[in-house]
Amino acid sequence: MKLKNVLILGIGSFLILLITVVITGFYQMRVVNNEMVLIVNDRYQKVNLAKNISIELGNITRNLREIFLLNNQMAPTQYIESIHNSNSQVIGNISTLVGLSKSAEIDKVAQLRASFEEYLNYEKQAIYLIESNRIEEAKELILNSSNDKLENLIRSLNDVNELEEQLMNASLSSSQNVFYKSKIIFALYVLIGLILGIIISLWMLKAFLGDLGQLTKAMKGITSYPDKTSLPRLNVSKNELGELSAVFNEMAGALEIQTRQQSESTQALKVRNWLQSKVSETHALFQGVQKVEDFCSLLIHWVCQIVESNYGNFYIRSNETGTIKLMASYAGDGQEIGTTEFKLGEGLIGQCFLENRIINLTEASGQYISITTGLGQIISKQIKLLPVEFENQVVAVIELASLSEFSSKKREFLEQVRWNIGIIQNRIQEHEHVQKLLKESQILTEELQTQSELLQTQQEELKTFHEKLEEQYKELELKNIELSQAKANLEDQARQLESSSRYKSEFLSNMSHELRTPLNSLLILSKLLWENKDRNLNSKQLEYAKTIWSSGNDLLQLINDILDLSKIEAGKLAVNRDEVILTDLVKELERQFRPMSLEKGLDFRAEVNNITYELITDRRLLKQILANLLSNAIKFTEQGYVRMHIQERKPKDNMIAFHVTDSGIGIAEDNQDLIFEAFQQADGTTSRKYGGTGLGLSICRELAALLGGYIELKSVEGKGSTFTLYLPGVTSDNSLATSAPSLETKQNFVNAAAKIVNEEDVFSKTAVPGELMGRVVLVVDDDMRNIFAISAALEKAKVKVLYAENGREALEKLKGNRDIELILMDIMMPEMDGYETMIQIRGLPGYAQIPIIALTAKAMKDDREKCLEAGASDYLSKPVDIDKLTSLIRVWLYR
Repeated sequence: MKLKNVLILGIGSFLILLITVVITGFYQMRVVNNEMVLIVNDRYQKVNLAKNISIELGNITRNLREIFLLNNQMAPTQYIESIHNSNSQVIGNISTLVGLSKSAEIDKVAQLRASFEEYLNYEKQAIYLIESNRIEEAKELILNSSNDKLENLIRSLNDVNELEEQLMNASLSSSQNVFYKSKIIFALYVLIGLILGIIISLWMLKAFLGDLGQLTKAMKGITSYPDKTSLPRLNVSKNELGELSAVFNEMAGALEIQTRQQSESTQALKVRNWLQSKVSETHALFQGVQKVEDFCSLLIHWVCQIVESNYGNFYIRSNETGTIKLMASYAGDGQEIGTTEFKLGEGLIGQCFLENRIINLTEASGQYISITTGLGQIISKQIKLLPVEFENQVVAVIELASLSEFSSKKREFLEQVRWNIGIIQNRIQEHEHVQKLLKESQILTEELQTQSELLQTQQEELKTFHEKLEEQYKELELKNIELSQAKANLEDQARQLESSSRYKSEFLSNMSHELRTPLNSLLILSKLLWENKDRNLNSKQLEYAKTIWSSGNDLLQLINDILDLSKIEAGKLAVNRDEVILTDLVKELERQFRPMSLEKGLDFRAEVNNITYELITDRRLLKQILANLLSNAIKFTEQGYVRMHIQERKPKDNMIAFHVTDSGIGIAEDNQDLIFEAFQQADGTTSRKYGGTGLGLSICRELAALLGGYIELKSVEGKGSTFTLYLPGVTSDNSLATSAPSLETKQNFVNAAAKIVNEEDVFSKTAVPGELMGRVVLVVDDDMRNIFAISAALEKAKVKVLYAENGREALEKLKGNRDIELILMDIMMPEMDGYETMIQIRGLPGYAQIPIIALTAKAMKDDREKCLEAGASDYLSKPVDIDKLTSLIRVWLYR
């Protein structure tokens, strides 16, 4: 049979069956509906009227009772009016009930009306007596007649209710019977229709029209389906069309997965790009900000705009008070809501600082935060407290309020950006701190410059004085040769010169003290900053600290050079002769100068030829000469090389030559003698390119002569220079003594010259962490700069530091504090100097053995002896090397 005929016959049969079932159903439903309408419109309405009558009778009875309970002077008008209204309602309901009543109900309803009219007459009589103020008669009437009449009325009303309930139950039973019969008839029609429908459907399925149409429709509509993540599925049958349906379902599933993944990837990429762009904007936004106040204000406005927050606060913990302060607000009304300052752990702000976690609040009350607009205030929907971290420590808290909940994208942005905010905040705070330190450093530098200028003036005066003394000495020598008769006068002049030399020695000692005292604090503090043990300084700040420390060391070297030159001129520089291993010396110099040459890009080499004999000389002074020559070579060479070559001058000559060669700027021939003079350089103009005092080569020449040798120079301007130090290979004390008769001759002239100490202390820079923790040290110094510098250095090692500004205060500290384990004693102090103070301390009970380390800016050799005689355990000269000081303290505390 053709598919068309199958469809017509099948669909036609099915429609006929469906129409039959529908008609039957509608008929049965109509029968049941008629029964229900009868129950609702007739029976239920009558029962409801009887119920209303009962309610109104209750109102009448209650109002009558309330009238008698009233005070005699109070008007019962409202209760009487309520009774009249209830009477009207009862009369209306009875009339309606009469109109709806049928033959079986007429008698009961008529009896109800009669009972109510009887009750109404009694009621009117009672109200009349009440209105006539005849209260007692009214009470008697109600007491005598009320119950009987009310009981008759209620009995009649109950009779009507019972009759209506009986009639309604009968109608309900009849309706249930009709409904039951309707169900049976409808079920039969449905069963017949179901059987016929199944037969027709089975017959139609043979033509595959159902599956084929479903498959065709699904495949045509898949491209236009609005939601590609939820495509329709086909039922899979057990035929050829079923296989096509299964393939279609697999294809739809794969398409859904691909579409869903693509959508998720696109959305995630958008969110990630948005987050990256906003985080990048954070650094660009605060690039030029240098003040914390500007940073706070700009930050809270920017964050609120990005996350669309309607209100925001930014809190920072104060380093001075330790409290958490409100620094900036967004959308504030000029009168801050709540508290602007918290302690750690106080409130949600303090708790957020303490716990380092994000706090979220929803549906906050109006007492917490409300958003102010021109029309009024709106309660915030969500509040978020966001801690800002830097190096695992909370440094700030951002408080945000919004009229809507923060989206996941905005929450992720806040989670990421709070780390960047911590870094930026720390940078700005550190910048402010560095600016403060820089100002203080500039002040110290200006003071140092002033003292340096004073030193320069004193040096010039000293040089002039020295030249005068030399002229007088020459005159005395000539007079001694030519006029032996003037011996007494010469001896008198010699004594005068000795006195002048003593003044010079004292002057150099005092100058050393006055310069080393401020240098002591400058070098210690700048070195502490340079070491950056707390790692809170950036590279630029470390460069500033290193520059300050280096400048201080340069000034210290200048002072030492002046003192060394004075010492050499006095002929009192100690020479300690011993065998020198040249290979070891070369290795030390290589380690010292190779990094400097590499930094300038120079080729540095040091070589030692086979030496056939030993070198016996002062190793320290030899190293000082070679170090000075190498330092100058590197300093004046911009490119090329620096060489040090050690060899025998000539076979069997017993002279060793130390050549230092460079490819630097060279020295003009007319300046080659000048550079060996004190305070002279090849370029002496004020605009010279290379700095320096001009003392180095002068000291080297004098030291070479003291060691029995000399220095030669060969140089071509623009091509380089070669300095050669010649020293005897085998020598003795006598030979050295005869090689420098001029120094011995001058000894009578400078008997009282300054004896400068140049001894190197043996110390260890290695210390066990915490080794000095908790040890108590007393620092005695009249200069607060030294106290501050030494205290800062010792407190880094966890030492407890006490201080006193003079000797008397130190004695009081010792008497009142028995925990002091070591004393750092300055020598030059007002009221009571260091010598007297140490003598007094050694006389105190219990302090005879306490370690005392003397610290002084004087560098005279007898100063050390005087300190030890006065009771010092050890001695350090200023400026103090903090590693030496720490090592020395450790030695004496654990001795």
